[in-house]
Amino acid sequence: MNIPSSFLRGGLAILLLLTCPLALEAGITRLVIDSTQPAQGPAFAAMPYEVIQGRAFGELDPRDRRNAIITDLNLAPRNARGLVEYEATFTLWKPIDLAKASGLLMYGVSNRGGGVNPADYNVARGDVFLNSGWQGDIAFQSSAQTIRVPIAKNPDGSSVTGVVLSRFPQTAASPTLALPGQRTPASLDPAQATLTRRVSEESAVVPIAATDWAFSDARTAAFPGTPDPTRISLRGGFQAGQLYELTYTARDPLVLGVGLAATRDLNAFFRRAAKDATGQANPVAGRVTHAIAQGDSQSGNFIKTFLHLGFNEDESGKIVWDGANPHIAARQNPLNFRFALPGGATAPYEPGSEPVLWWGAYRDEARQRPAATLLDRAKASRTVPKILETFGAAEFWGLRMSPGLVGTRADLDIPLPVNVRRYYFPGTTHGGGRGGFNVTPRASANTYGLAGNPNPQNETMRALRLALIDWVMKGKEPPPSRYPRLDRGELVLPEAAAMGFPSIPGTALPDRLINPIYDYDFGPAFNHNDLSGIMRQPPVIRRIIPQLVPRVDADGNETAGVPSVLHQVPLGSYLGWSVTLNGFYKDRQSGFQGSFIPFAVTKAERLASGDPRPSLEERYGTHEKYVALVRAAAAKAVAERFLLQADADRLIQQAEAGDVLNPNATPPAPADAPGGRGGRGGRGGRGGP
Repeated sequence: MNIPSSFLRGGLAILLLLTCPLALEAGITRLVIDSTQPAQGPAFAAMPYEVIQGRAFGELDPRDRRNAIITDLNLAPRNARGLVEYEATFTLWKPIDLAKASGLLMYGVSNRGGGVNPADYNVARGDVFLNSGWQGDIAFQSSAQTIRVPIAKNPDGSSVTGVVLSRFPQTAASPTLALPGQRTPASLDPAQATLTRRVSEESAVVPIAATDWAFSDARTAAFPGTPDPTRISLRGGFQAGQLYELTYTARDPLVLGVGLAATRDLNAFFRRAAKDATGQANPVAGRVTHAIAQGDSQSGNFIKTFLHLGFNEDESGKIVWDGANPHIAARQNPLNFRFALPGGATAPYEPGSEPVLWWGAYRDEARQRPAATLLDRAKASRTVPKILETFGAAEFWGLRMSPGLVGTRADLDIPLPVNVRRYYFPGTTHGGGRGGFNVTPRASANTYGLAGNPNPQNETMRALRLALIDWVMKGKEPPPSRYPRLDRGELVLPEAAAMGFPSIPGTALPDRLINPIYDYDFGPAFNHNDLSGIMRQPPVIRRIIPQLVPRVDADGNETAGVPSVLHQVPLGSYLGWSVTLNGFYKDRQSGFQGSFIPFAVTKAERLASGDPRPSLEERYGTHEKYVALVRAAAAKAVAERFLLQADADRLIQQAEAGDVLNPNATPPAPADAPGGRGGRGGRGGRGGP
């Protein structure tokens, strides 16, 4: 019997419907606009903007393959439709006259609740800017970008529990310490937990008796204080220079990976939706043609995790971000596992360097893992974005950047795919310094007699972000990648002798300062390559992963990458490392801080101190010659598309007014701290590391 092919196709479709679970319609279901106000500030003079703040309510289908990677989503409570709910804040900046919108949605990944400020960009172009909440362990509030995510529960409704570890290196005495994240103790009985102290990472661990500490707040009352599941107190107080470690059983983990899906869904809504399910219109409906994500530090790590775990494919199968710029981001974000701490950094036992860290294909033989890239899932779904990766020296020293370039054996350069550009900013601190062409150093309170590093990144970043926009929207290729490579001898061991670092009297050497990468075994229930699952704490340490850093010249300055104008006409040694002055980490790398060792002004001063580096007088001769070199360096950077002409003109004016070999200049007042990215602002503010 001949059966029509159309009947066969229809029957097959019916069979599939009957045998395969359907993905329910999910995503953003309701948009609530809380306020709409004109944008304030001179940046919006050329094109008036308005700022819309609100909340987005969304739903996730645990059966959708795009959500299956979210740890504990299957244990989250569901609504009557069988979907998991969340609520996220957002802030949207748009031109008041939408006819002038450029078509670009620039998504700024918030950093611990603080968002990207559109005033840092050229808003006269008419781009739409969006921030939203994704970090679920920040208390939900109107003054920050936050998100409400569900709590995982066992199928019978009982609490999910697990052992967690918290570390508290102390720089000052305190009666009470706050527990990081929302990791609630299953019991407030200290006998059910373990608290220890030690004076160094290598010293003996000293147990603290359960009768001498409590889950409590003793800031305003004598020990033991008031019972409090978010704090611990110690009889006699916690002392400076000690490391305290607390191991306890926590309960009711937040399903923090929901923040990844919420970011996907909110971007997809503003990019493509006309309205929500209630009829609330998308304020930028029909005006977005392309989308780019920007994230610094923690936020850049989030971008890498977002792409690696496949969230650049929205629930309709379309691309979310056409381009992305993870800036000063060396790791992935520790977000998608049970009892995660997405606000963590690079302290011991804090994960982030365990998963895939490379854009090109690489087999992690040192950790016995298969070949992989950050973009494997995006390739499978045909949602690969264009990538600009930007970072500086501090990311090598404090944030473990090395494996992303040369792998976990540090023995070869991992090639970049054609959709990735990488730009390295030599001699910069985390986020860059304040800039300026002045001899007077900016003092720093937390380094071993070294000034804060003024070497900037901002001007180069403005040019490169414009290059990314042109690449995404116009197909115009950005400048070729510029970063240190092993095959050119530009990456070496993190030791003064290998680096060629000069011996400068009174200055520490970088030996043993690099933040080590430990090969952790977090247990069989943890997917190390995806940084997902259930983690065993404390982990087993199997080995230390080797790392490399950029080589330097006779001045101690790095030579590879895209140097700032200041770095090309240096006033000293611009370092990506520094040394902690006191506290538990005394004489070790000072977090993500870089430092600055100024050149002597005169030859006589240099000879008197024994400094091997030529003085400013010997290098430049006169103020006019110095300014001429600044002008030439700026012109070169403009020609190479690493500097905008407006910034070049401003830098030249600064050099002309600076005090370099200029007896008529007024020196600037010293600052109290080095430059770089600062606090953790609210909705629309600037985030920290």
